[in-house]
Amino acid sequence: MGKTIAQKIFDAHLIDDRFGETVIISLDRVFAHEITTPPAIKDLERRGLDSVFNPIKIKAVIDHVTPSKDSLSAIQAQIMRKWAQRNQIEDFFDIGRNGVCHALFPEKGFVRPGFTIIMGDSHTCTHGAFGAFACGTGTTALEVGLLKGIAAFKYPQCIKVELNGKLQLGVYAKDVILTLIKKLTVNGATDYVIEFAGDAVPSLSMEERMTITNMVVEAGATTGIFAPDIQTVNYLWPFIKKDYNNDKNAALHDYSQWIADPDAEYSKVIKIDISTIQPQVTIQYRPDQVINACDAKIKIDQVYIGSCTNGRLSDLRIAARILKDKKIAPHVRGIVAPATTEIYRNALKEGLIGIFMDAGFVVTATTCGACLGMSNGVLAPGEVAISTTNRNFNGRMGKGGMVHLASPATAAASAIDGFITDPKKYLEMNS
Repeated sequence: MGKTIAQKIFDAHLIDDRFGETVIISLDRVFAHEITTPPAIKDLERRGLDSVFNPIKIKAVIDHVTPSKDSLSAIQAQIMRKWAQRNQIEDFFDIGRNGVCHALFPEKGFVRPGFTIIMGDSHTCTHGAFGAFACGTGTTALEVGLLKGIAAFKYPQCIKVELNGKLQLGVYAKDVILTLIKKLTVNGATDYVIEFAGDAVPSLSMEERMTITNMVVEAGATTGIFAPDIQTVNYLWPFIKKDYNNDKNAALHDYSQWIADPDAEYSKVIKIDISTIQPQVTIQYRPDQVINACDAKIKIDQVYIGSCTNGRLSDLRIAARILKDKKIAPHVRGIVAPATTEIYRNALKEGLIGIFMDAGFVVTATTCGACLGMSNGVLAPGEVAISTTNRNFNGRMGKGGMVHLASPATAAASAIDGFITDPKKYLEMNS
């Protein structure tokens, strides 16, 4: 019987399989940020285990509250800085060169096909876009990963999602993943790995794939994986070309080992014709409560464009295309947070930052702050936001606030109208 991508990765990293369904695998990368890693650091210190398995394989960033907003967040950042220095972790990204972890680490070339990656963050699944197994973990598992470079997981069972067709005007990767979550429900993929295939995949950019894998956890999945292809090679080329003597075909051939076998067995197969999808938006407090944006007509107080889901340069371009030469509604607050310092720099060069500011947005530092209600855009009770982030649970962006998840296009169009709206009319206007 053939194997899925996840099963091939596990078999290549297997250390011990004597524990029934649970196996021990080696790790290629352990990622860290200042919210979940300091508790692991302090516990290891208390146990006299203040060391790491391999400083080259650990990548760390301060991204959730940056710059620090109070003494407590400053202490968390200080713990990370001192730990990185003690353990000679060179790839540590602080203020001025940092970014949202799941946008920054791929941008730096730290993710490769076939890798195993953990982090104390549920959206670590983002990195599966590169044909890697990447998963969020709790504090104890993170400690073991940092110290020993290993992790324990159930041997993967997989769901196959076939994406076929072509995206229509105004429809983006965010709409695709919201459609899938609605179909699966928030628990529908619990303990499964979702592997994406279908004739639409080759046309999806790496940034679009990252948007999709970023949110599979909202359906309960352990992670999501796209098979590596020429898009993967092209994205990684600046970092890998020396390894393959400037031969992209050699890289593509090497990465083909991380493609599922034709006879791989899946627990379930789901087919989605993406040409039938309309711009989507969540309602209420669950990411599977999804309707067409044109049917929402909900008044909003705030628009947020950013995060590890939709804060990349392509996302900013999409939103800026709609906002160019327009103003947001007088009662709306607009916030843009480019996902990395490099994205901010390029958006500035392209004139995107000026478009946002002219439209009435404030452009903030690269941070996760607003997404989880910690800084730079927290809602007051009763306020409503449309956001390009990934989670709309009750209180997510502030106690008593309501968050509606949508694509950058839908968010930008809604900012102009002052209520949730379909972006197609603005895209048709600008075409």
